[in-house]
Amino acid sequence: MKEGLTVLSPYQVASMRMLFAGLVLLPFAFSAFKKIPKEKMGLVLISGIIGNFIPAYLFCIAETKIDSALAGILNSLTPLFTILVGLFFFKLPSNNKKLAGVLVGFIGLCLLIVSGKNISFENLSYASLVLMATFLYGLNVNMVGKFLQNIRALDIASVAFAFLIVPSLLHLYSTGFFNLNFKDPSNINASLSSICLGVVGTSISSILFYMLIKRSSIVFASMVTYGIPIVAVAWGIYFGETISLLQVGSLLIILLGVYIVNKPRH
Repeated sequence: MKEGLTVLSPYQVASMRMLFAGLVLLPFAFSAFKKIPKEKMGLVLISGIIGNFIPAYLFCIAETKIDSALAGILNSLTPLFTILVGLFFFKLPSNNKKLAGVLVGFIGLCLLIVSGKNISFENLSYASLVLMATFLYGLNVNMVGKFLQNIRALDIASVAFAFLIVPSLLHLYSTGFFNLNFKDPSNINASLSSICLGVVGTSISSILFYMLIKRSSIVFASMVTYGIPIVAVAWGIYFGETISLLQVGSLLIILLGVYIVNKPRH
């Protein structure tokens, strides 16, 4: 995302991401259409929209104003949102341990916001876009775990992204992407970064994530976000972003909340 946004608009980066994720999986979509029950097709489409399409744009827009490291740390709240969505929308059972974990995670979030050097409404509003994306991730995980459990991960991902090819193409056309000078190395580099984001960071990772949801619990699958902040912070440092000790401490508190939520009973 960071490389793509050096030249392209956030909408172009997100559209390229969705387009190439769909193109890579398109060969599998033809057979998947026949395997997915018609009554489940709408849910597969919704999964693609709330689990990938909308978050892709939210993250790209957010990273025009906030650091990638901060975005990665905020993404670690996904397991907590998975719990909250499960409690309020899917009527999953609750207990004091889960509520305590959510509270600890919220405290970490508040400290993370306070740790910002320049706290302004604009920065908070852009950070809230990432929070909205993590909420949608939590909603998608619950939906797939409850309603699409018997459908292959590859079938869900390929059909979901196939639906997103046309709107992604139309958006790239409307923003003038195809009129860019592709002899310019900066345009080529930004485009290749966006393509890589779609192929590796979206299509392949989505298949693995859907597989994980099916082979484990919903909450356990959402815990892959344990690793995201570490990778994001590392890339942030590589790109010259400044990471404060308070931000690191906030991350640890958030992950402690996630651990409390998911700690098995003895």
